[in-house]
Formats: sequence, C-alpha cells, structure tokens
Amino acid sequence: MANDEEHKSFNERADILRAALKSPLGRYYRTPKPEKYLKQQQKVLLKLLENAAHTAFGKKYDFEQIIFSENFIAEFQRLVPIHNYEGIKEWWMRALNGEKDVVTKGSLKYFALSSGTSDGSTKYVPVSQKQLWQFKRQTLKLSLQIALNKEIPATIFSKHHLLIGGSIDLNYNGASYIGDLSGIVQLKIPFWYQSFSKPGREVMAMQWDSKIDNIVRDAASWNISMITGIPSWVQIVLERIVEHYQLKDIHELWPELKVYIHSGIRAEPYINSINKLFGQEVFWYESYLASEGFFAFKQSPEMEGMKLILSDYNFYEFIPFNESNFDSSGNVKAGAETLTIKDVKPGIDYALLITTCSGAWRYLIGDTVRFVDIEKAEIIITGRTKHFLSVTGEHLSVDNMNKAVSVVCDELNFNCKEFTVYAEPKDGGFIHVWNIGCDVHPDLAKLKGILDEKLKELNDDYRIERQFALKDIEIKTFPNELFYRFLSNRGKTGGQVKFPRVLKGEILEEWKMFAAAQ
Repeated sequence: MANDEEHKSFNERADILRAALKSPLGRYYRTPKPEKYLKQQQKVLLKLLENAAHTAFGKKYDFEQIIFSENFIAEFQRLVPIHNYEGIKEWWMRALNGEKDVVTKGSLKYFALSSGTSDGSTKYVPVSQKQLWQFKRQTLKLSLQIALNKEIPATIFSKHHLLIGGSIDLNYNGASYIGDLSGIVQLKIPFWYQSFSKPGREVMAMQWDSKIDNIVRDAASWNISMITGIPSWVQIVLERIVEHYQLKDIHELWPELKVYIHSGIRAEPYINSINKLFGQEVFWYESYLASEGFFAFKQSPEMEGMKLILSDYNFYEFIPFNESNFDSSGNVKAGAETLTIKDVKPGIDYALLITTCSGAWRYLIGDTVRFVDIEKAEIIITGRTKHFLSVTGEHLSVDNMNKAVSVVCDELNFNCKEFTVYAEPKDGGFIHVWNIGCDVHPDLAKLKGILDEKLKELNDDYRIERQFALKDIEIKTFPNELFYRFLSNRGKTGGQVKFPRVLKGEILEEWKMFAAAQ
C-alpha cells in the first residue's frame, strides 16, 4: 500500500512539472524557435526519466532526485555520465539476457546488431516497442511529406516499394530476438502493406548474396515506385538489374519509380552514379534512421538539411567536436561541454549524445552533425567521431572528403562508389594516402591536383598544414568491387554495412595486405 501511495505521489508531482513546462501560447508556435524546441525536449526528457525512474539504471542514478530538481536537465547531466558502447554494454547485456526493468520499464524483446562501419566490433543495441512505434509514426510523417510534393504522383503509394536492407531471420537467445534493425522493422509492418513491400518476406529472410540474386531475378515482375536503402548497396543492386536485363537505365523496367529514401551514409559520392542509372527524375529523401533511433528526415528534396525530431522519445545533447572535448582518437574527454538544442549554433560540428525510450542514456552514438538552419532545427550528418584525419592538426572531416571526391568525379567524369584515406609518416611529417574506387583509369596527376585544391578550399586547417607538416597526398586507385570483396572477406556484407572512410589501426593493416595481394 505504501508503495502504491509512493508511486501515486510520484506521478502527481511529475504531472505538475509537466504542466509547468507547457507554453502559455499553446502547444505550437507559428514560427519555430529554439525556445520552443527546448520546451519540447524538456517534456521528452521528463517523460523518459519518469518511465525509467524505478528501473535498475534509474535507481542507480537517482532519477527521482533529477526529476524534482529545479533544473532537471542540468542535474541529469551532473548525475548521469556520458556513455560509449563499452560503458553502457553491461546494462544492455542484462536486458538482452532477459532481466526486466534494467534500463527501461519491463523487458526488451529486440536487439539490433550494429557495427556502425565495417571496422567496428558488433554491438547489440536495444529496440523497445515504443521505439518501433516511433519508427512507424515518423515513417508515416515522411510519407505525408512525399505525398505533399506536387511533382510526385499520388499513385506511387499504390505501387511496389523496394527495401534493400537486412535479413528478417532473427536469432533468439531464449529471451530476446537479435538481428538487423531493418529486419526487425520489416517484421512489424502491417499485414495490408506486405503485398506492396518487395522483395517479400521469403527473400528478406535470406543472406545478402542470395537476397541480391533473388531481387534481380524477380525485378521484372514488380512495378517499383519507391526504393529505400543505403546508397552504396542500392547502387550495387540497380547495376546488377540493369546488367542482367541489358537495360539502358532502370526506368526501362520500372517506369513509375519516383522516390529514393536513403540513410546510413552521406549520399554525395553516390548521387551522380546512381542518377545515371535512372532514366527520369527521381526525388531523393534523406532520413537519419539508425539502430539507436529515428532522429531526422528531409521534409522536401530541396532542403539542405534534415528536420530533427524533437518531440518523440529522443532527447539530444550536443558536444562541440573540437580538441577541448575530444582527444586525437575521437574519444570524449572528461568534463566535455554538452549543450542542449537551445544553445547550438550553425556551422559547428557537434558529436551527438542521445537519450531514448530504448534505454540509451547519454549515449555517444558516434556521429557528428551540423546545424544548417537553427530556426528550423535542420541538421546534416558530417561524419563520425572516430573517422576523421588530424595527424598534423588538419581536422579533415568525412564531410570534407565526400565533397572533394564528388568534385573530382564530376570534373574527371568517373564514378567512385567507395574510397578510404589513411595517414603515413614521411620526411619528418605525414602524408595522406587516398584509396579511391575507380573502374576507369583517370589521370592520377589531375586527380591529385583537383582533390588537393578542393580540400584546401573546404578546410583552412588542411590548407595551412599542407604548407608545413602535411607533406603531400598520394593517390591509389582500385576497382570499386575490391572494396566490397574486402568487406565480404571480413564477414561484413549487407544492406547496412558501410566501408570506413578513414582507416586506422588493425583494419588499416588488413586493408594494406589485402590490396597489395590483388
């Protein structure tokens, strides 16, 4: 009885705090402002803390004290440490093995396998039922934005939709189901949608190579109007279909294809090469959908950035990605500055820190983002905290690399599906070694000159260091297919696997040996 009274009192006080956060001007403003976004985020965090207050994690970090603090965001940041995967793994493994009330209320039934990019070890990321509902809600909102585009016929929603993703064949450990996030999500699609979704459940349960073979075989029997998948693997599938059926472009087979929804990696290196596979205009919509949550999506193809989802089970913090907060290996430093949505500024790269309904508490997801429009809360993904080059202070980001490679491909007229970069010591300084996927033989001197000049234009630190400690850049070209064979040899194939843009450590030595043997 005392427990019931305690919970009742707890809920009543939480309701009072929630009511206090409501704006006197109503739930929505006519003009979005950072203050509104902060209020949305306060409500989200309060709800997350309330729901998890009586979990093992909530008791350890005294969520009740946090909730009733005058500034509960500041108290949350003071009491709950920043976690990387190794820091939170122990908690998630307890839930994966069937323990209830660990990081969320009740049990966690699903765990997504994630390695970020192919150089990472496998991670087991919890996916709660609330998060699956969030995926559905935000997917419907994205579909609504597509429907509002007057250049896209409404009939696309009555045609077939192709998902190039992971397997729905999940592993069961006796307590939880484990597999690719796209496979988990596919298992949860409503029955009425299954006839529209291709390649169908039987093929979705197959491993990657068999799945591609079956997609190619069945492609002629579908009328695809929309494709979803990460650019690198979508390109592989479309090229296989075009080659198999001896097509000029994919629209010869699928004339009503109008929409491509992509996520996972920046699309710039793939835009030209994928567009060449299309015979008509296809509208690209980017989404920020990760194993850890659905964070943002483009509301129209013309937008530069993606609209951050601020009121649906995700609380965000932003750590300026600089030498004050991160070491040279991309690890966050003790006492790193963390900001809320109200305090971010445009044009600055931030490491994203998330708190979600699936039990990610102040979790450093590993991505860096940049705000391109504060008033609209629009972001772009600029790279990874571990994937940047700064051996001499050049601070070369993945965003810089993608843009420079895109310019090189345009000017020299070739397709680069994959590339990677690493640093080597030379003449008392360092050089950058670029390994570029290329199925033709471009003029390497021109390639090097264009790439180097574009990087200098994009990055002042790089331009300065090229005069001093960064002695030179070296270019090596390889067939695009070699990058995928390397992934396959490491057991890293599938619609959500990405080749690392920067190589360091053990995987760098593996790549060097593999490339030298070809």
